[in-house]
Amino acid sequence: MAYGTVNVDAMTTSDGYTSAGTYGFKNRIINGAMVIDQRNAGASQSLSNGSGTYTLDRYRVFYDATSAVLTSQQVSTAPTGFNYSQKLTVSTAGTISSGTNCTYMQFIEGYNFADMQWGTVNAKTVTLSFWVYSSVAGTFSVALSDNSSVSYVTTYTISSANTWTQIILTIAGPTSGSWNTTNGVGLNLRWDLGCGSTVTTSSTNAWNSGTYYKATSSTSLITNNGATFYITGVQLEKGSTATSFDYRPYGTELVLCQRYYQLVYPTAGNATTSTIADMIVSCFTPMRANATLGQNGVLTVYDDQVGPYTQSSTSISPLGNANNVVNTIRLGNFSGLTTNRFLIGSPANPSNYVTLSAEL
Repeated sequence: MAYGTVNVDAMTTSDGYTSAGTYGFKNRIINGAMVIDQRNAGASQSLSNGSGTYTLDRYRVFYDATSAVLTSQQVSTAPTGFNYSQKLTVSTAGTISSGTNCTYMQFIEGYNFADMQWGTVNAKTVTLSFWVYSSVAGTFSVALSDNSSVSYVTTYTISSANTWTQIILTIAGPTSGSWNTTNGVGLNLRWDLGCGSTVTTSSTNAWNSGTYYKATSSTSLITNNGATFYITGVQLEKGSTATSFDYRPYGTELVLCQRYYQLVYPTAGNATTSTIADMIVSCFTPMRANATLGQNGVLTVYDDQVGPYTQSSTSISPLGNANNVVNTIRLGNFSGLTTNRFLIGSPANPSNYVTLSAEL
């Protein structure tokens, strides 16, 4: 029996639909819209000169320019369609030497990039797109590489300072190189901030042997005192066309980030001695690898009769870290605990917590 008709409006490319990227993990970048900032919750972060510092989730800044000072922050300055960007500020300009390496980067896990088949005759073409806004106009570099043997450097142009510009770059996949396809670094993606001659090349838009992050002709942001650089909408996808940005639900994006970094609080446990508490923690999702534990501030526990007890200083070590899931930790530097008494964890100060890191 007929009940009527149904009118179907076919999807077209004008709707943002693309058959090549409709299903699965289209954007291989995690946190491309800069919405997750577990470490700083939007606060400004001073970056360490001479070592790599993780900033917004999945992003890392490394710089070793002499005298340079950099800060990072999640901000609400963003192009239409986005709510956040990451802002890098050159608080103090640096001096670049031949061995200087100043880059903003995301490492993509091999499992999330294996289908690109890089390093084989079936290597797939990819398209990188992102939005940038900088106080410094000019030509800048971005690079893709494996961990050691091959790299691809290309350039993009910011024509007008302090203007949002979308950059679209298409890269043919390499048929050589050593590309991890499991839980190690599958792809090293870096934006140059000011690198030295050791990692600079004049051979751009081609795969080259060796590790390079900068084109000879590109601008060095880090030598400009007070310079700012904003980035958001980062997408890396299979194919030679940039499609609409792959917005995933916030909860999905958070879980993807928690594979590499999590903040947790102790829930319950036992006083092992008068100074040591063995506590249960709830790991939100299995991590990429067995996690390294850290602590942000001192923690507080209660027993069933007396409390609170607060650590005099940070002290933490793992007890259970099986199958990439942390379940128990040991906290030290308490005083007055009663041995074998049941304990309850408390985020008396929510800004004090346990960190679990399995970053690439």
